[in-house]
Amino acid sequence: MKAYTIKNYGEPGRVLKLVEAEQPTTKNTEVRIKVCATTINDYDWCITTGKPFAYRLFFGIISPRKKLMIPGMEVSGIVEQVGNNATKFNVGDAVYGDISQLGFGSFAEFLCIDEKALARKPDGMSFEEAASIPHATMLALQGLRDVGQIKDGQKILINGGGGGVGSFGLQIAKLYNADVTGVDTGEKLKAMQTQGFDNVIDYKKEDFTKSDQQYDLILDCKTNRSPWKFLKVLEPEGKYVSIGGRPGNMLQMLYMSPILKLFSKKRFHIVMLQTNKDLEYINQLYENNKINCVIDGPYTFDKIPWAIQRFGDGLHNGKIVISVS
Repeated sequence: MKAYTIKNYGEPGRVLKLVEAEQPTTKNTEVRIKVCATTINDYDWCITTGKPFAYRLFFGIISPRKKLMIPGMEVSGIVEQVGNNATKFNVGDAVYGDISQLGFGSFAEFLCIDEKALARKPDGMSFEEAASIPHATMLALQGLRDVGQIKDGQKILINGGGGGVGSFGLQIAKLYNADVTGVDTGEKLKAMQTQGFDNVIDYKKEDFTKSDQQYDLILDCKTNRSPWKFLKVLEPEGKYVSIGGRPGNMLQMLYMSPILKLFSKKRFHIVMLQTNKDLEYINQLYENNKINCVIDGPYTFDKIPWAIQRFGDGLHNGKIVISVS
């Protein structure tokens, strides 16, 4: 099978190698999937470039660990083999999921993964749409609903509104009749207006943390600045929720959050992602036309290194999707 492997950190076009690899075989509760589509995520940028450096503590200091040789953390495809103890799916079933808790490897034509990492794909959903959904929707839903405890009619700000989490976050917030402001830059701004953001802010022209506007809930898809800067633009009982980003800023949140509770009702939170937790709910929203997938692409399999660079440069609108087969 064809697969992308990585042995060293560096520019995606230089270190990602398209090779002929042995097709994997199932073990125990695993299923083998013929991969139809995958996506590009922050993990793929970090594991390829080794940036930010703090992530090397998890991936490998000098080079990626062997078990991470084939990147890719979201997948949609067709089950073509089941392990001896696998009972959830049958050969021929269309499946999808965020596989990051149990393994990686979706930048390949075939993938073996524990059946727990997958859900059935709705019949009316394309493989490209399915691949774009699990990671971003769970971050948006858990950030806004579970952690942020969004309420009807609130003022919401999404920092990094032009990406995958931002596009789904907008649609989830609109289920609560929220007034949603999105922060991003470049060509994304027009696309965000078309998608339905009530207001858009170009971070290259305006620092929203210095504004007089306050928000009930901030969903930060970037965490690229100190959380203390958000205090001014939070309502008296407002919540700031980070879904991930720069390790230093996230550590700052962990250490400073207890201190904040001593003098304010404002709160800092970090989403501890539960993968695929509410995919059934998202499927229902999709089938009822309450959400749609904002896809950058889909691009062909040979474009994966280019697509990772596109992600790193912040040029994508919505979720970058790769058609594999």
